[in-house]
Amino acid sequence: MSAGLLSIFIIAIFIENFVLNQILGICPFVGVSNRLDSAVGMGLAVTFVMVLAGVVTWMIQHFFLAPFQLEYLQTLSFILVIASLVQFVEMVIRKTVPTLYQALGVYLPLITTNCAVLGVALLNVRKGYGLVESAVNSLGGGLGFFFALLLMAGIRERLEVADVPVAMRGAPITFITAGLLAIAFYGFAGLA
Repeated sequence: MSAGLLSIFIIAIFIENFVLNQILGICPFVGVSNRLDSAVGMGLAVTFVMVLAGVVTWMIQHFFLAPFQLEYLQTLSFILVIASLVQFVEMVIRKTVPTLYQALGVYLPLITTNCAVLGVALLNVRKGYGLVESAVNSLGGGLGFFFALLLMAGIRERLEVADVPVAMRGAPITFITAGLLAIAFYGFAGLA
C-alpha cells in the first residue's frame, strides 16, 4: 500500500470517522451498540456494504453518470445501489447466521438509510478519488464505523453493571459517552 493510500485509510478510520467526527450513522451506532456481539455483526455488515457501495457507485459515476451528463441522478442511483447491496447482505446473514439476523433486528434494514454509507459514496466522488482510492477510503470508513461501534459496545456493557444515577441511565449516558468518544477522536485531527 502506497503512502497516499495508507494516509487515506488512516484518515478515514481515525480523523474523519463517520460516526465520531462527521456525525453520520448515529441510529445504528446508538441502537446496536448495547451488546458486543451485535456490534460486531453490524460493524462487519456495514463495512462490507460500504466497500461494495464505494466501488460500485464510483463505477456508476465514472462510466455512466459523468459521461452522459446525468450527475443530477447521483443521489438517487447511489441510494438504489446501497439498497440493493443491503438486501443482498440481509439475505446472506439470514441464511448463514440466523442468530445474528435476530440480534440485529430492525437495524439491519436500516443500513439502507445509514447516511454513513451514502456519505462515503458521495465523499469519494467529491474528493475526486480513483477506483482504488475510493475502495481504500470506503474500507477505512467502514472500519472506522466498526471501531467506533466496538468501543461504544464495550463501554455500554460496562455501564450496565456500573452505578449510574437513575436519571442518567439509558439514552442520556449513551449520548454523553458518545460525545466523550467524539472529543477523544478529535485529538487525532492534529495527525493529518
